[in-house]
Amino acid sequence: MLVSAFARREWGALYATVRAALGQRRWRTLPLTLVSVGLTAFFYLLQHRPQGLRLVHDIGFVRAEDPLWLALLRTPLSLFVPALDLPVWGALAQILLVFGIAELTLGRWRTLVIAYVSTLAGTTYARIGVAVGPEGPFGLPAADARIVDTGPSAAVVGLAVFVCYRYRAWVTAGLVVVAMIVEVVVKPNLAGREHLAAIGAVLVVCVADAVLRRRRQRPGVAGRSGAPPIRS
Repeated sequence: MLVSAFARREWGALYATVRAALGQRRWRTLPLTLVSVGLTAFFYLLQHRPQGLRLVHDIGFVRAEDPLWLALLRTPLSLFVPALDLPVWGALAQILLVFGIAELTLGRWRTLVIAYVSTLAGTTYARIGVAVGPEGPFGLPAADARIVDTGPSAAVVGLAVFVCYRYRAWVTAGLVVVAMIVEVVVKPNLAGREHLAAIGAVLVVCVADAVLRRRRQRPGVAGRSGAPPIRS
């Protein structure tokens, strides 16, 4: 009884939205997710071929030591390049689940923007952290500048937090944040700290979104342009 009540309160609205969207158009509502899964699988196969690794390196590998313009150019595709030292099924499962839910609930373009902001936040933090050095509170050792920084994990974390915010799944959002903090404490590597940077960037987006939504809901805001309010 208590578990079902918690589930309805925490995920009821999210579940209803996902179910309704899938019921209307099924998999046709997920073009971004399916393309993302396909790109990730393609890059995985390509980088495990002798000629393909160099191509993936040139278009999708990002390191903190790279020139800024080159890192920015490669960052969009780097999101779909799975890490060489991790099983690809994990990246594919993350994209299918989290990108899929986000696309169904937030829309295609908002999902893409949040994913890119999260990835860019992690990449930017890596550059700043290396510049600060290990002596700083959020600094990184110089060796981290040579680590290949690819994969969808930062985007997945950022999207998960934003979807939870939009659908008031506060406990789930808190668990995601705590899990990322524990990851950094247990295994203090670049990836874990980038996940926290992604969460920080998305929290800023959440605050901005909340402010804009509150302004739209104020009495009289709709009529400030001089036109009467639209009624359906």
